[in-house]
Amino acid sequence: MVSRRPLGAGFWALIGATFLGFLGIGTALPALGPHVRHDLGGSDQTVGFVIGIFSFVALASRFVSGPLADRKGRKIAFLTGLMSCALAGMAYLAPLGLAGMFLGRILQGFGEACLYTGAAAWAVEVAGIQRSGQALGYVSSGIWGGISTGPAIGQWLGTFERAAFTQMITALVAFVIVLFVVEHYKPMPHEGRRRWIPKVLVPSGLAVGFVNVHYPVITGFLVLHLARFGSSGPTAFSAYALLILLSRFFLGGLPDRIHPSITYYGGLAAMALGLGVLAIGPSPALAISAAGLLGFGFSFPWSSTAARVLQKIPSGERGSAVGVLSAFVDLFVGVSSFVAGAVANRFGYSAAFVLAALALIAAAVAGRSVFTPNESKRRKAEVEVPASV
Repeated sequence: MVSRRPLGAGFWALIGATFLGFLGIGTALPALGPHVRHDLGGSDQTVGFVIGIFSFVALASRFVSGPLADRKGRKIAFLTGLMSCALAGMAYLAPLGLAGMFLGRILQGFGEACLYTGAAAWAVEVAGIQRSGQALGYVSSGIWGGISTGPAIGQWLGTFERAAFTQMITALVAFVIVLFVVEHYKPMPHEGRRRWIPKVLVPSGLAVGFVNVHYPVITGFLVLHLARFGSSGPTAFSAYALLILLSRFFLGGLPDRIHPSITYYGGLAAMALGLGVLAIGPSPALAISAAGLLGFGFSFPWSSTAARVLQKIPSGERGSAVGVLSAFVDLFVGVSSFVAGAVANRFGYSAAFVLAALALIAAAVAGRSVFTPNESKRRKAEVEVPASV
């Protein structure tokens, strides 16, 4: 039975700090491209490089943030991430020109990796491993809440400098909050050579990776695709993001209450239906409903998979596991961005949505290795146990 004791103030402090960290990231992002292009005289290609370097740094940093959280503590990883985000805001404000923008994005990528890994691993342990799905749902709510609210605040602030200053302040406020949260995790010594990607995590990584193939399709082509069918794209995207936020906050604990395979495959089914409807170019009302269904389905595969993994591995390896799974997501999102762009350019926007739906088949196949126990091995182990034991 899963304990239903109330989550304490320390847990909610972690969620609040996560929200503030990602709020700052979201606040500065919308004005970054125009600032580089118009204020600093960069080219469109330079804008692309400044935006894109974040993803590569974040991907590489996953393999640093996980071991840092396991060997030095979740709190150290979390604080490192927040301080790096604050330094990114300072770099944006420094009179360094384009170099400051590149430096800021590098610090931002490293900070995001450490922030998320530290927050996720720590929140799971504070809530209890049997409530890992719920804990990860709340962490994701903090992330999506910050990323969703940040751009609106950035637009309201009016200038990139104000947005960068806000990013610095929110990260520092979150840093102070985390300082006062007591950490009970005690790092254990790790002997032997560390494996960058343990084999046991590969199926889980592939599962969450294929699930996220749809993300660049939605962010890049949803508005453009639906412009020909009533211009419901912005509203549909808002429905998609809102359903993710609400579902992860209120229903994040479902993988703890029922078998996570049910929420995993149920989420895939909802996503496939939503993508299929969007691919055909529906009416505005149907498009908004389909996007909301897609967001609802997307709310469950990550927490279902991560909860399953974290419950099966030792506490001292959970930070690294979160980092590796997140790295798979970064890799698949990055690669699928280029693939989806090529497919849309050659075959049209609908084909990109079909591609995302087909990726869910691969996610379903990968999920079998994550959620289906190897019954033959279990029976063999039972037979080999002496009767006198």
